[in-house]
Amino acid sequence: MNTLLPNVLAHLPALQVVVPLVAAPLCLLAGRAGLAWIIAFLAAAFATFAAAVLAYETFHNGPISYAMGGWAPPWGIEYAVDTVNSFILLLVASIGCVVLVFCRTSITKEIRAGREHLFYCLYTLCLTGLLGIAITGDAFNVFVFLEISSLSSYALIAMGGQRKALTAAFQYLIMGTIGATFFLIGVGLLYMMTGTLNMADLATRIPALQDSRPVLAAFAFITVGLALKAALFPLHLWLPNAYAYAPSGVSAFMAATATKVSLYVLLRFTFTLFGAEFAFGNLPLLWVLLVPAVLAMFAGSFSAIFQTDIKRMLAYSSVAQIGYITLAIALANPAGVQAAMIHIFNHGLMKAALFCAMGCIFYRIGSTRIDQMAGLGRQMPWTFAAIVTGGLSLLGVPLTAGFISKWYLVQAALQTDLWGLVILIVLSSMLALVYVWRLVEALYFKEPLPGNAGVKEAPLSMLLPTLLLAGANIYFGLDTRLTVEMTGNAAALLFRGLGG
Repeated sequence: MNTLLPNVLAHLPALQVVVPLVAAPLCLLAGRAGLAWIIAFLAAAFATFAAAVLAYETFHNGPISYAMGGWAPPWGIEYAVDTVNSFILLLVASIGCVVLVFCRTSITKEIRAGREHLFYCLYTLCLTGLLGIAITGDAFNVFVFLEISSLSSYALIAMGGQRKALTAAFQYLIMGTIGATFFLIGVGLLYMMTGTLNMADLATRIPALQDSRPVLAAFAFITVGLALKAALFPLHLWLPNAYAYAPSGVSAFMAATATKVSLYVLLRFTFTLFGAEFAFGNLPLLWVLLVPAVLAMFAGSFSAIFQTDIKRMLAYSSVAQIGYITLAIALANPAGVQAAMIHIFNHGLMKAALFCAMGCIFYRIGSTRIDQMAGLGRQMPWTFAAIVTGGLSLLGVPLTAGFISKWYLVQAALQTDLWGLVILIVLSSMLALVYVWRLVEALYFKEPLPGNAGVKEAPLSMLLPTLLLAGANIYFGLDTRLTVEMTGNAAALLFRGLGG
């Protein structure tokens, strides 16, 4: 026992991925919903514990390198952990764990009976893939884990109760495959030119080859592929349907994590493999990211205003919020990168809370259409409180996590003397006020529908995770030590290069 704990801690980088991966087939073999959920939850809880330990270790003691199978990098596969990806690991694992609690009851109304164990198998596979993307130090392994998370996501979306879920999953399959193919082509070109797939090794070899056409082409393919995966405007067409027709728990998990992990990979490749000077100095990446980001902020918000289905409204809102994150990245300074990472975390909390709240409403009335929600705010006050909290955070109201995001984004824009961007950020936030108010008005200021007279709060197994996520939006708006200190360290690390 005295040696077991140190051994477990020493192998946490590997166990972070291995435990959920092993749990997935066990959920399938369990065959029963209750047992499969216990297995999945234990795996997600362990992943959260591992992520917290790794975040603490990297923040206080520096990066961790874990050689898989005893093969030293760059010859073997390396799991490299620093404050950048440990921050992402913490977000993915914790959201995955909380949403899994929510799913225990919610999926009983949203997927076909008898398929619950399959759902938990796919959920843990998706969690495995996202964690693997974040922690691996091997460029090809990024693709492998990207496909694990994507393939399981397609199946999870297809499990939605409406027939349109199948179309949404197929649309995501096509777009996701194109994005993954572009990414793989880029990685292949880098391997052809450098003879290595280790990210730290690539970072040392690419500078001498930056003027070669294959490296330039690799950068273009990787950027476009990741932009597709991250749903950056105008490559976002798969996202609204995917979020709208997936089961509520899946929408909450994916909105909080999937696109955020793709944006992390974009950050990692841009700033540590290719370097900011190459991407933003030699190449016009500033305008390649800035223009779509600004368009996303307004197009996403405008589209959200006119939606009649709230899940679809929140999906278009995510397009706008991805625009904010991309805008911060495009600023190409430490303050911008820090703002991007803060918003990755905070937006994950916002959307997880809002989609879970929508899941609570769907559980009671079987719909997420705004015209079916009239007056439900009085009958479901705790759910309404979660929606208001998430909405205020989305707007960037002070004392919420969203305000911290907007504050650091505005500061980053001011550091580059781009006053026009500050005005655009404020204007797009005003548009968000319109669709958030539509939701609040329908829920609280309209008379309840006759058919909803007996509606009450969702079960505690759904309500408590929703309130926890909503409360996190307040907590991280008041206590910013975790987000600000870790992201500040992460931004400095990204600009120094891999390995610190």
